[in-house]
Amino acid sequence: MDSAWAFTSAKKLAAQIRRRRIGCLELLDYTLARIHRHNPALNAIIAMDVEGARKRAKAADRALRAGRALGPLHGIPMTVKESFDVMGFPTTWGLPSFQQHRPVRNALAVERLSNAGAIIFGKTNVPVMLADWQTFNPIYGTTNNPWDPARTPGGSSGGAASALAAGLTALEIGSDIGASIRNPAHYCGVYGHKPTFGVCSPEGQNLPGVLTHKDIAVIGPMARHAEDLSLALDVIAGPGSADAAAWHIKLPKPPKLRLKGLRIGVLLSAATAEVDDGVQKVLYRLVEFLARSGVKVSEEIPAVDLADAHRVFIQLLRSATATSLTDEQFDKARQAAASANLGSDDYRQWMVKAQTLSHREWQLWDERRHRMMAAWDEYFERFDLLLCPAAATTAFPHQQTGERWERMINVNGKPQPSTTQMFWAGFSGLAYLPSTVAPAGLAEDGLPVGVQIIGPRHGDHLCIAFADLLGREYHSFVAPPAFR
Repeated sequence: MDSAWAFTSAKKLAAQIRRRRIGCLELLDYTLARIHRHNPALNAIIAMDVEGARKRAKAADRALRAGRALGPLHGIPMTVKESFDVMGFPTTWGLPSFQQHRPVRNALAVERLSNAGAIIFGKTNVPVMLADWQTFNPIYGTTNNPWDPARTPGGSSGGAASALAAGLTALEIGSDIGASIRNPAHYCGVYGHKPTFGVCSPEGQNLPGVLTHKDIAVIGPMARHAEDLSLALDVIAGPGSADAAAWHIKLPKPPKLRLKGLRIGVLLSAATAEVDDGVQKVLYRLVEFLARSGVKVSEEIPAVDLADAHRVFIQLLRSATATSLTDEQFDKARQAAASANLGSDDYRQWMVKAQTLSHREWQLWDERRHRMMAAWDEYFERFDLLLCPAAATTAFPHQQTGERWERMINVNGKPQPSTTQMFWAGFSGLAYLPSTVAPAGLAEDGLPVGVQIIGPRHGDHLCIAFADLLGREYHSFVAPPAFR
């Protein structure tokens, strides 16, 4: 099967559709044929509505023949992360207790994508409660990395990244509170954007029956091309339904970028969360290229204590996710928190303390967060962007036993708890900043490495524009060999 369409950007495919060079149904059927061939080895796409999608594709073809374009994504076949409500599909978050749940309306982002012409035909796999950098659950099983099926594709948007890298969907949408967009983008070699907090409404991307939105958590686009991140972000950005009548979002567009003269900070590792030399080498080659290209590269970072930033992030993160605990789980956490020591480096002790914070304690941690946000604001008065890793290693082998903090990854020949590398999620996430992960190259183990591009608040399009510039002048998406 010719793979040309499989790895073409959604923006270019939409342009071909508008010029009537590709039919909407033709592109959908092509995508479904690739899924039939390749998805069994990956288990990335776990639910599809083929009949409904083909009806919508036929309607999209009729609309074009009548001279009506439905929007910038007219006829683009795409999947969404399982946690987004889509009518006709289950929303389970990997929990068997919700296996029969069927939402009565689409998530707001899904509705906006559909209104822009996208044909949403399926859902991609997630870990239980979206709470892992691996993707497996008792309902749908394990999703594999298309670069090596023995390894994780990341999480929690692991099914999304795996499907994108294998050319099984043109576009995706994920969610991110602890690198759940950025981590799988790095592990699978695709692009992912974590927007500025509050830019994209997460309405309809929640546990069934829950209406509140979590601190730090965002939704955002994933793609094989940076230009598709920008396109999709513009489609899904905006307030929730209740606020849409009163205000709107207009993200600033950056000037046309060129490398020469950009001011960029770099942090390749940290004592708080050591990064493997294999990842650092790939990122160092990128930094050398930038310096040769006239970028003003500096090792200066914001005036933030890195160890403290990690502690603050875990406290606010696990406080935010504590609402999902059962009463029994909360009681156990409260008992454990009574003797917890925040001065240690024990993730579990940090976690149980965070899960049981009083409101006053939370406010004090939040004040520390806002002081760090002020330091970031000052930093971006002097720098355009900051580059850092997305994770400590390339994709690691599947590990599905024990708690997350008990599972070890190999960093420079030493075991590191898999939760330690969450520092790289919180570095920007804690401060509500936008971050784009872009492919930076392949490590010596043959696996992809992504660079995390952090920008100022609401500088989302600046982050994406730099990712696009890197794609044109340095390194872009490469399809895994088995799927070309």
